Amino acid sequence: MFGIKKKKKSLGNSSENPGNVSGRVEGVNPEANAPDYFSRLINGLSHTRGRISGGIQALAFGKKTIDASFLEDIETHLLSADVGIEASDQIISNLKQRLNHKQLSDPTELLHALRVELEMILDPCEMPLHVNSSYKPFVILIVGVNGVGKTTTIGKLAKYYQSKGEKVMLAAGDTFRAAAVEQLQIWGDDNGVPVVGQPTGADSASVIFDAYQSAKAKDVDVLIADTAGRLHTKDNLMKELEKILRVLRKQNERLPDEILLVLDATTGQNALSQAKSFHSSMNLTGLALTKLDGTAKGGVVFAIAKELGLPIRFIGVGEQVDDLRPFEAHQFVAALFVE
Repeated sequence: MFGIKKKKKSLGNSSENPGNVSGRVEGVNPEANAPDYFSRLINGLSHTRGRISGGIQALAFGKKTIDASFLEDIETHLLSADVGIEASDQIISNLKQRLNHKQLSDPTELLHALRVELEMILDPCEMPLHVNSSYKPFVILIVGVNGVGKTTTIGKLAKYYQSKGEKVMLAAGDTFRAAAVEQLQIWGDDNGVPVVGQPTGADSASVIFDAYQSAKAKDVDVLIADTAGRLHTKDNLMKELEKILRVLRKQNERLPDEILLVLDATTGQNALSQAKSFHSSMNLTGLALTKLDGTAKGGVVFAIAKELGLPIRFIGVGEQVDDLRPFEAHQFVAALFVE
């Protein structure tokens, strides 16, 4: 129903070369994205990498053996990067088992084992959002609190789906913020994408309804609908989102095809709280994490994956229009361990 296509991959195990913890990473396809995207991902995750692998490597410097107290120090570093209690507990528990089975004889093996554990947490959430061609339009409803970058994310998504040959339309459903419609129109003009909107203060559900009707009449492939940024703790504002869902489902019970929550990674554990609240109200189908290039708290990706298990559709690691990319677990973890 939601256009999910899960890719199968192997994670590797302790029989792999444990020395491969930096430099060129095995299994990363440099042609999977733009030629320079992995380099930009490495740069974008520099703050988080410094907190996770960089801090742990500093701890391990000059250390010849691994013991339980050292694993406790690692847990502290993971928590400081907002990896979260549940994810950190799982990682340390599994590392202790390896230690007890004499599988962590030195820091090099530890770093390799840590990479495997981190990827195991993220791998189930790697579910790219594929447009179902039998649905026209395929409707993506964008939700999130104020300031997370929803409008910018919509513009980047429009460009992404255009690059896939899809015909795209935008719905300016954020009718509460005075500049929101104008900002979305600028993105639409830059990308050559039509934008359906009404004056500030108009009913958001009505705007999105009109956009759906227009997209359907014009044989549009993808309709991306903005909504007003709202605090996840305000019940009345969340009910307005529920109204949008009711209006769409009167047109077709399957709608929307994707409810995508945009999260600001710089907020750390608050992003996890937002995801929990929105998911309980709207039954989210996917997440997009923005601003990973500006935070040492990017470990929240692991906390969200462990506690919610929702598909992580996209991550943003820069200001360029193509810096919003489909999430790839192996590539993400690899970028955290490049020196």
